[in-house]
Amino acid sequence: MTMMKKPLSQKPISRRDFGRMLAGGGTAVGGLVGAGMSLAPVTARAQQLRIADAKATPSICPFCAVGCATLIHTVEGRVVNIEGDARSPISEGTLCPKGAAIFQLHVNPNRPTQVLHRAPGAADWEVWDLERAMTRVAELTKKTRDETFIERLADGKQVNCTTSIFSLGGATLDNEWNHIHQKLMRGLGVVPIENQARI
Repeated sequence: MTMMKKPLSQKPISRRDFGRMLAGGGTAVGGLVGAGMSLAPVTARAQQLRIADAKATPSICPFCAVGCATLIHTVEGRVVNIEGDARSPISEGTLCPKGAAIFQLHVNPNRPTQVLHRAPGAADWEVWDLERAMTRVAELTKKTRDETFIERLADGKQVNCTTSIFSLGGATLDNEWNHIHQKLMRGLGVVPIENQARI
């Protein structure tokens, strides 16, 4: 005699049922911890596996002025992981969503390595490498500055500025970059300098 298995219910799980399952799982873990079992070795082992043979270099998150500390893990000079540094008195190892994603600033297969350029009056886009594009930006910046630079006003007052270049920064710029950027813009004579974070 064969026993017929009762078919599983196809009823979707409700939010209440899902909450009960989570509570049950939490109770099970709590029971293990309450019985004296420590999960710390498991957590530590998982951490070791994730960054095995990696060199940890302390750094800070570049996104804002808070200065949350990070640990950059590298293997043979290649960044493999970035996380918060628990030794930091500022953030105690925590990072905001932007800070938690800074690994993508260094390692991102979706990052563009070429630019699309369409010459004035052209109908089609042309693919340029970054070196060519940066050279073109530098050429146009110099040309614009040379053509619009004002050394003195009509009354003779010295102003040394260019009125045709505007600088707009972004929230991903760190303090070191902002310092160099300000020196460059001020040196060019750019007056309108703004940041996306204030707009």
